[in-house]
Amino acid sequence: MKIGDKVRFLSEVGGGIVKGFQGKDIALVADEDGFEIPMLVRECVVIETDDYNVPLKSASKPAVPATEEEEEKEDDRPVTYRAPEIRGNDVLNVYLAFVPQDVKSVSSTSFDTYLVNDSNYFVDYLYLSAEGKGWTLRSRGTVKPNMKLHLEEFDKSGLNSLEHVAVQILAYKDDRTFLLKPAVSQEFRIDTVKFYKLHTFQPSDFFAEPALIYEVVKDDETVKQVFVSADDIKSALLQKSVSQPSSHKQEKQHKVK
Repeated sequence: MKIGDKVRFLSEVGGGIVKGFQGKDIALVADEDGFEIPMLVRECVVIETDDYNVPLKSASKPAVPATEEEEEKEDDRPVTYRAPEIRGNDVLNVYLAFVPQDVKSVSSTSFDTYLVNDSNYFVDYLYLSAEGKGWTLRSRGTVKPNMKLHLEEFDKSGLNSLEHVAVQILAYKDDRTFLLKPAVSQEFRIDTVKFYKLHTFQPSDFFAEPALIYEVVKDDETVKQVFVSADDIKSALLQKSVSQPSSHKQEKQHKVK
């Protein structure tokens, strides 16, 4: 990869022309609006190259090789980063996803947890699990627009700690005006038995592998979860039996002639 190559991003929407480099690992890619986006070299794939894109030497004024000092100054230039957006994707959609590392060995494989941000907003998040009446923070951070973020890896021995989890999110845009989205705090009761069943994991638009996906926010609306415990069911049945009066058929009495 060199200056002048046209590239696209592997894990984000967009691409552009390579304008320079910051160190060995960061490429400065100019999008169609001229904004230079810093991107890891390994996250870029060349889709069009010009082997003759080296500046031509002028006969009257030969080019002078850039010194190391000049290259360092160029690397220190401030870079304007603008998150790529998808038209019509200003509606907030966020998902919590569990992906088996080897779906063919679902009874023994480990799993990866992701937070999927299918919107043009940055999403600050907390991912927590319940321990009795308290909560434990499992992951926190920011998911860029139209991206997914790996939260953690776990095996079957860690399933018990995932029976009751929560996701809290705050959505915003940091480089332009935007419509305000409400903060979200969503709890989930995870049926961990599902992690032993192959049909639990289904194809999706977000992963090459089958995944178990829970909706945190769907089209700007918080998805309500219904929690019913065994104690709740037992209590409801007892109340029902008490409230219903016993109905015994009364024997008909006949007048004595």
